[in-house]
Amino acid sequence: MQRDPRGFLLGLFRCAIDAVMPARCVPANLPIRPRGRLVVVGAGKASSAMAKAVEDHWHGPLSGLVITRYGHGVPCRAVEIVEAGHPIPDEAGLAAAKRLLDMVRGLTEDDIVLALISGGGSSLLTLPVPAVSLQDNQTVTRALLVCGAPIFEINCVRKHLSAVKGGRLALAAQPAAILGLIVSDVPGDDPTTVASGPMAPDPTTREQALAILDKFALPVPSAVRSWLESPDSETPKPGNPAFAKVENRIIARARDALAAAARMAEAAGLLVMDLGDRIEGEAREVAGDHARLALQYRSEGKHCVLISGGETTVTVKGRGRGGRNAEYLLALALALNGAEGIWAVACDTDGIDGTETNAGAIIAPDTLERAAAKNVDAAAALANNDAYGVFQALGDLVETGPTRTNVNDFRAILVESTTANTAFH
Repeated sequence: MQRDPRGFLLGLFRCAIDAVMPARCVPANLPIRPRGRLVVVGAGKASSAMAKAVEDHWHGPLSGLVITRYGHGVPCRAVEIVEAGHPIPDEAGLAAAKRLLDMVRGLTEDDIVLALISGGGSSLLTLPVPAVSLQDNQTVTRALLVCGAPIFEINCVRKHLSAVKGGRLALAAQPAAILGLIVSDVPGDDPTTVASGPMAPDPTTREQALAILDKFALPVPSAVRSWLESPDSETPKPGNPAFAKVENRIIARARDALAAAARMAEAAGLLVMDLGDRIEGEAREVAGDHARLALQYRSEGKHCVLISGGETTVTVKGRGRGGRNAEYLLALALALNGAEGIWAVACDTDGIDGTETNAGAIIAPDTLERAAAKNVDAAAALANNDAYGVFQALGDLVETGPTRTNVNDFRAILVESTTANTAFH
């Protein structure tokens, strides 16, 4: 029987994605039919597929609008799909967010707002407060994305600059009932952080937002700092009675994807080492930790797969290309230094690693050897944040196109001991 570690790892990734597709997780979470209207709104990379799942299983009239990333839309009958910029917000997102906000105003107690929220919504649902321009918002977003800040801190700032995030969209929808269905892409699955919590009360403060800007010494427009220094920038907080008729429900998360992959690995006779679904930190530092674990398990003769989820970060200092998953894998390959019997895959479950066209990549024991044969200096590429270039040269990019779901990173390291005899088909 022929071994196929690469095929096996890619199969794990496909299994993980299948477990969190909107068509699988939306139908069982639809509300009962209201006396009034059902208005569907949403934002995120999974939002159009979520809207289609609603339409396919809803018996009754509905209307609405959701905003997704360019290339991530799917045709719907009654819900309008608008594609906009991500991760940097653009005019299309701004115009759509204004329309979405108007759509939830003026509803009655008999109406239900069904909010379809997923990762990416922070950039797509873009409506800065009047004191902050779209250009100012773009400047802050760019600075936050390259400074190495975790998503919680990035979204804390975003919420306090927005007219719709941080629970403000829920305020606008009163007195209608609100059901938020959330495909979570954040470690810990906090509804207040996914897409910057448009339907959730915000526990963070404007003082925290200012502290984050100062922590990373970010040069921001004066209008942004002036707004955050004003009490008017504060978001609605937990305990606000406006949220009495709001339910935010996580319907898919990284844990679901990892559990599905674990079942597949166990069925193949592998020992599963679950490293958790909340891993954060610099991608290359996480890779170093994971390399040490993989080498340890290999030395112990274990035939296993290490799986993990979460969201690493990259502090960009170079001029190369590559998302956090590619950076993780290149750092992992360097740390493993050609160790036999270890392969790995790391991909973003939305099909897009950062701003690139690939979901991620895959490494093998001969990755560094093949790179050297092509005169590619892997260490220099990592220093230049150019992991994409390495894996492109090797033909080891994983390209799925938009998956239309998003529970963030999926990583799997296959460790094959020298004494193991399990084979993959």
